[in-house]
Amino acid sequence: MIQPSPCVAVVGAGPAGLAAAEVLAAAGARVTLYDRMPSVARKFLMAGRGGLNLTHSEPLLRFRTRYGASAERLAPALDAFPPDALRQWAQDLGEETFVGSSGRVFPLSFKASPLLRAWLRRLAGQGVALYTRHAFRGFTPSGALAFDTPEGAAEVTADAVILALGGASWPRLGADGSWVEPLRAAGIAVHALAPANMGVTISWSEHFRTRFAGTPLKRIALSFGKTVVRGEAVVTAEGLEGGAVYALSRDLRRALGHKAVTLHLDLRPDVEEKTLAAKLAGVPAKASYSTVLAKGGGLLPVAANLVREVTGPARPEAAALAGLIKALPLTVTGHGGLERAISSAGGIAWKSIAPDYALLGMPADWPPVFAAGEMLDWEAPTGGYLLQACFATGRAAAEGALARLGLSR
Repeated sequence: MIQPSPCVAVVGAGPAGLAAAEVLAAAGARVTLYDRMPSVARKFLMAGRGGLNLTHSEPLLRFRTRYGASAERLAPALDAFPPDALRQWAQDLGEETFVGSSGRVFPLSFKASPLLRAWLRRLAGQGVALYTRHAFRGFTPSGALAFDTPEGAAEVTADAVILALGGASWPRLGADGSWVEPLRAAGIAVHALAPANMGVTISWSEHFRTRFAGTPLKRIALSFGKTVVRGEAVVTAEGLEGGAVYALSRDLRRALGHKAVTLHLDLRPDVEEKTLAAKLAGVPAKASYSTVLAKGGGLLPVAANLVREVTGPARPEAAALAGLIKALPLTVTGHGGLERAISSAGGIAWKSIAPDYALLGMPADWPPVFAAGEMLDWEAPTGGYLLQACFATGRAAAEGALARLGLSR
């Protein structure tokens, strides 16, 4: 008698869950996807509004280091599905990619929606079933999945489960962290979720806030402690956000847990301080402060007014002013919350994750449960590293489930 293929439930239809479903279905498993939202991959589509930075082109050894303390644990998954493999996967779905000037990788369409539509068509062709408006609420005593649905409470049994419920950033898009307490109740160690790749709070004057909120700061460098990051930022009504700020977010978040901190901003990272001082000194003495900053400092209005936020109306002499332009001190009093953070830190502790991404310590008579994506306790800067790890861990969790079900490819 022919035995039916094992049934695997994948909970969460973002990039990690979709990647897991694809690998499982390709190996012959019967796959059902569940998501609490009316449609899938909403945060993925949101990321696509900025061009969909899929991954990064830098060498893999350097790429791995972007994950900090989690680099070693993530390395096998990243090695099995590296950036080049992700680009080939996109190409196979009909979406060519290109490397931007910063080394970041984007689809030629610069959108997420065409890629997602092609992906969902592939999954449907593989027989993957999809149920939306299914909110995960934990496990029953027998290990079944408990959901809230429009029709009421529901229980689902499966031969294996993959959880890919995301972190808690931008919760209105789907990942709200509501899985934390059910997993803790099941004995899984979960570190508190916190914002990552988030903006910081700076108390601007009313004049500066009103005039410059939304204005970009290009070709700058930010430093905090011993870390220096070159890139761009954007002035907000609350402070600063953008890639250069996000790259420092982990250290800033930890330091801000105790007190306000000082962030230093280099407005002219390509100019030596002595050269800058000479240019400032060369502006006629009768020139206004604004003229000195514009002509001698080469600063655009937003940068010039940032300097004046620190110095006030009094103009420092050329050497001191050059020093400020190269290391403008900004007092950071806080950071943005999870509701607007690009990603989240915290999640399932690595001590609760087996090498095959199975959750450790679950009841022996339950089906094996795996976890992937932002549910795990790792964080990385923007630049393609977030999506790459979600794809890679989703596929790794699927391979782990296949092995335990005897369907290894």
